[in-house]
Amino acid sequence: MYFKQIVVPGLGCFSYVIGCPGAKAMVVVDPKRDVQDYLDISRNEGMKISHIIDTHVHADHVSGGQELRSHTQAPIYLHEKAAVDYEHKTLKEGDIIEIGNARIKVLYTPGHTPNALSLLISDKSRSADPWMVLTGDLLFVNDIGRPDLAGDEILEEQVHNLYDSLYNKLGAYPDHLEVFPAHGMGSLCGRGMSSKTSSTLGYERRNNPMLGFKNFADFKAEMSRGFPTRPKSFTHIIQTNIKGAPLLSRCSSDQALTPDQFEERMKTGAVVIDSRDMAAFGGFHIPNSLNIGFEKQMANLVGMTVDPHSDLLLVVDDKEAYDAMCVELHRIGYDKILGYLAGGIASWVYSGRPVEKLDQLSVQELKKRLEKGAAPRIIDVRNPPEWGRGHIQGAENLPLPKILGDDFSLPRNEEVVVTCGTGYRSNIVASFLKQSGYAKVYGMAGGTIAWNQAGFELVK
Repeated sequence: MYFKQIVVPGLGCFSYVIGCPGAKAMVVVDPKRDVQDYLDISRNEGMKISHIIDTHVHADHVSGGQELRSHTQAPIYLHEKAAVDYEHKTLKEGDIIEIGNARIKVLYTPGHTPNALSLLISDKSRSADPWMVLTGDLLFVNDIGRPDLAGDEILEEQVHNLYDSLYNKLGAYPDHLEVFPAHGMGSLCGRGMSSKTSSTLGYERRNNPMLGFKNFADFKAEMSRGFPTRPKSFTHIIQTNIKGAPLLSRCSSDQALTPDQFEERMKTGAVVIDSRDMAAFGGFHIPNSLNIGFEKQMANLVGMTVDPHSDLLLVVDDKEAYDAMCVELHRIGYDKILGYLAGGIASWVYSGRPVEKLDQLSVQELKKRLEKGAAPRIIDVRNPPEWGRGHIQGAENLPLPKILGDDFSLPRNEEVVVTCGTGYRSNIVASFLKQSGYAKVYGMAGGTIAWNQAGFELVK
């Protein structure tokens, strides 16, 4: 049997290839939208892609099912309760797919979504017994799937389903069964995933806090504690996956724009995302642009910051950076990419157009101003657990999703310095505040890491 896990950094998405070289066929489970990895495996291993399976209708990333089917003509399979609008085949509890030595058995495991399934995998060349389980978004390493994404009206039912799937359905299987989830660290489909990409049922039963409840009442109480903020992108992604994502060949995204062309598209309301690092953006940037640097968490943060129906214009260093950013944006369904500024920010500057700065305070300068009693308002945009591990005396914790929400406001003329762990998230927020009309906004260079390394105290 052939088995391979494919990881998408940043989004924390895992997909899988299961096949049999002897039978010259393979299954792809939960494919990402950019599908070349699967096509390469198919070609290099001599296995035709015969099945495409999505374990559920995803909320955090666009499925690659449509893209992969366009290349291979393989059918797409989902659970029979998945009410998608495109042609597909259905799976139900107990169904079996056999490809040579690979045996896949379907388990119906709702809870994260009402249409979720898990897959028991056996390698018949070793044993008919299941060797591993692909748990989709049901069970993660050190966490479980959040049940709230399908809507508040069925949340209570989903919590019941989640408990039953975890404690009863998976409870029937032995400790040695290996667990391969659809997500890991970086995903917003849970609350505390480990950086490890696989586990065993036994290890999770002993160490996963969400599998240690003695009864449903205690489990339900924990589920009422709240979940990570739902990004703006999730509803759009769900609807895209229900309808079937458009093929990438239909998403025109290779346009190098002159400053004149770039500015004309800005006038129609396009959002400008500047992907340069915080220092470069701070030096000078196009007025009203957002600074979301090209780092591993970029896709999630775009999903929190930018309306998914927006037209997008990108400021990047070169064509290679543009192509890489387009891949990230397409993965979360941001397909309306109008192009990029040819020649980078330098071409805008040399055209004589106006630029703006986002000033950065050094930790030393902020410390002096605190000591003199002349410090600006300090906003720490990290999440509450990060804040609780140490923060600057006098700062206030306003997590990034709250500031980006529609109900947030500050006095427009107030002097504000924004900080986070490294300066990455704070630059997103600071650029957002400047775009929203706050004039006296600063980032803090290096964030709390620089503060701590400078020998300054963090309080808890």
